[in-house]
Order: sequence, then C-alpha cells, then structure tokens
Amino acid sequence: AELSGGQQQRVAVARALVTAPDVVFADEPTGALDTGAATGVLGLLRDAVDTLGATVVMVTHDPAAAAWADRVLFLADGALAGHLERGSAERIAHRMTDLTARTGRTAGAAA
Repeated sequence: AELSGGQQQRVAVARALVTAPDVVFADEPTGALDTGAATGVLGLLRDAVDTLGATVVMVTHDPAAAAWADRVLFLADGALAGHLERGSAERIAHRMTDLTARTGRTAGAAA
C-alpha cells in the first residue's frame, strides 16, 4: 500500500523475472504508469531479453511501448493483421491508425 504504481509494476516484473523464465507474458505492463515508470518497466523487460535470453510477449495499445520490441505483430478483430521488425513508435502508431480506420475498431499490438 506504500508503493507507487510504478514501484508496484517494477516489483511485479522483478518477481516474474527472478526465476529466469524462458517466456514472460506481459499484458499492458505500462498501462497505468507515467512515462518515467513505464520506461523503467520496459527497460527491465528489454534487459530480460538481452541478458537472460528470455522471450517477452507483451500486449499493448501503446506504440511507444511496442517500439521496445524486436518484432511487433498487429492484431485487428482477433486476427493477425501485419507485423514490423524493430518499428519506431511513429511507424507503429501509423500502422495502428490505418488498421483502426480500416476495421472501425481499435487495433492493438503484440510485441
């Protein structure tokens, strides 16, 4: 109860990583965080990939968060709607906007 939202998220990520899992699933890990806390959480997940060799599967609607990924898969209406390798936040946002315009529904990304 005494931790901020960012501190709670970092603790949750640390708990998930302490056993050195092969795969980490992260559902909107930065959804309720300010920019600084979100950067910290994304840095921990990126470090898990780069130093531990883990695979991180992250679902997000945030193009800036998805830009931390090696590969971004776009989902629309429950189906795969495209991908980008190492996309910038701008390219990811543009693709999500295009998908939303085509489908009339909010598109998401799995990174």
